Amino acid sequence: MRTTAGWQAQRTEEHTDTAAAATTLRRTPLKRRDLRPDDLAVRVDYCGVCHTDLHAIRAHDTDGGPDPLVPGHEFTGVVTGTGAEVTGFRVGDPVAVGNIVDSCGECAMCRAGQENFCHTFPTLTYGGTDRVDGSTTLGAYSREYVLRERFAYALPAGLDPAAAAPLLCAGITVWEPLRALGAGPGTRVAVAGLGGLGHLAVKFAVALGADTSVISRSPDKADDARRLGAHGLVVSTDPEQLAAARDRFDIVIDTISVPHDLGPYLGLVAMDGTLSQLGYLGPVTVETLALLIGRKKLSSAGSGGSRTTAEMLAFCAEHDITADIELLPSAHVNEALDRLERGDVHHRFVLDLSDLD
Repeated sequence: MRTTAGWQAQRTEEHTDTAAAATTLRRTPLKRRDLRPDDLAVRVDYCGVCHTDLHAIRAHDTDGGPDPLVPGHEFTGVVTGTGAEVTGFRVGDPVAVGNIVDSCGECAMCRAGQENFCHTFPTLTYGGTDRVDGSTTLGAYSREYVLRERFAYALPAGLDPAAAAPLLCAGITVWEPLRALGAGPGTRVAVAGLGGLGHLAVKFAVALGADTSVISRSPDKADDARRLGAHGLVVSTDPEQLAAARDRFDIVIDTISVPHDLGPYLGLVAMDGTLSQLGYLGPVTVETLALLIGRKKLSSAGSGGSRTTAEMLAFCAEHDITADIELLPSAHVNEALDRLERGDVHHRFVLDLSDLD
């Protein structure tokens, strides 16, 4: 086994009542498996902080999540070791890794390059179950990660590795539906929410050539939307603006991460258009008439397969697209999580793991 350092969730009890219990991340030694024939060892340099990480830690608070828990599933780094059968990478190569590190490789989805929809469920970068030894996968809030070669991606030259890390979760999550729904010249795209997912959706839609708008509760986002390249802003709390934008957009990408009424957003979808709900993955209620009038469609997506992830990275290199980030030493991880929960981030936190050396 290989030893590295990382940040693991540890539950603390300050009082006897469970309401006072809280989970913090503490630095601790971690064990990584010895390299299998098709494995890479990667020195983790930068790892994004995702809302999924926050949800996993909060679930850990109530004993509802995996244990042990080491978050982190969008990262960049450098190959430090290769298994005997690895052919695509050499020591020293820069790589990027997302939230999937294995799949069955045999089902129709895997054969189509859509490992994110693997019929037997993909192995997640953390909180998953290793298909060989049954261990719980530990994430990239650590200085080293070991994974199968086919789930690592060459990081294109010219992309800042820190700002590129969120592309491997936030980026691919919005890239796949935009591509699948045909975003490009002649299409009208609106992005609801301007956080970690939303700001990348705007950048992608603009670069794809779509007429792109932002939907926000606040008019204060207008300057940020313009800076990202958006052509317009619809204030969702203004009934007159909602009425004026009725049936306007071919694609609405909904990145809002909390429960909310989908009705107003479906009202903005054009005939035969689609609302793609990405930010909130819990139960939703939809009035059938909101879909019926205009033959509108409601869809969702999550993560991405190997083919589209490689395509996205190449597109980002061509168009110089990375995330807008705030870079923090990994020792500030608990501060980052607290601020993320308060919405105090513009637009994505990324941890610098070099302080784990």
